[in-house]
Amino acid sequence: MPENLFKVNMKEYILPGSRACQGCGLTLFYRYALKALRENTVITLPACCLCVLHGIYPKTAVDIPCLNNTFASTAASASGIVAGLNALNRTDTTVVAVAGDGSTYDMGIQALSGAAERGTDFIYVCYDNEGYMNTGTQRSSATPLGALTTTTPILTKQQPKKDFIKIMEAHNLPYMAAASPSYPIDLYDKFVKAKRIKGTRYMHIYVPCPPGWMYPARDTVRIGKLAVETGIAVLFEIEDGKFRFTGRSKTLAERGKRLPVINYVERQGRFKKMNLEQLKQFQTGVDNKWNEYLKMAEG
Repeated sequence: MPENLFKVNMKEYILPGSRACQGCGLTLFYRYALKALRENTVITLPACCLCVLHGIYPKTAVDIPCLNNTFASTAASASGIVAGLNALNRTDTTVVAVAGDGSTYDMGIQALSGAAERGTDFIYVCYDNEGYMNTGTQRSSATPLGALTTTTPILTKQQPKKDFIKIMEAHNLPYMAAASPSYPIDLYDKFVKAKRIKGTRYMHIYVPCPPGWMYPARDTVRIGKLAVETGIAVLFEIEDGKFRFTGRSKTLAERGKRLPVINYVERQGRFKKMNLEQLKQFQTGVDNKWNEYLKMAEG
């Protein structure tokens, strides 16, 4: 049973009237993450969908201190905040860097890798909506094979999604986890744990995006659940090098009954130009990664 199922923080840190899109998966993730992180938390973020959610100065929909930074410098900004707080002996404040996949997989990888290698004491969160959604649904290296974006309008994306989680594994972090806003208690538990741990912690959040993925806003939670049910998004923790499945992914690993990826693909307009060969490659890639995780879970 999840550790915090019956003691979720009831305080709301996202106020009514944010500028996020209807059905935004980011809003769901952020709501429960902030509940877990609570007070004495500072957020730093780049120009992204979350920046839009926060709002325009001097008004904001979020009741947590926040610093805006440039696209590529989120981890560098977090490192600077940590250094400043240490100089003030403010060791009780949790620094959290939150960025999308474009700012993480692509432009911000250098600063993040450097901070992770140094073991700088902050939580880095990548909310992965598989594209540059805030600037018009352009392709990122997190965009999956066969997906339609505004910069792949004819042939779709021809390359598979970058395995960024494996890149972060190579940094030997004290804690990293993957979660989905469609499973909020699993997500909440992981942020509670991450707040207690020191060093660089990496959180990967799989965030459905209605306009970018081309599905009805009411289906966000369902799309997120299908991602997990098919094994495209895997719920897990790696703590001190030890891998374990969590939540629904743990049940699927024990029972071995994942859904075919077609159940996920067919509900999104971004895959409408995916051909049969790409679908087969997509399924094979998901199966191979799932088997890799099964081996890791066995130790």
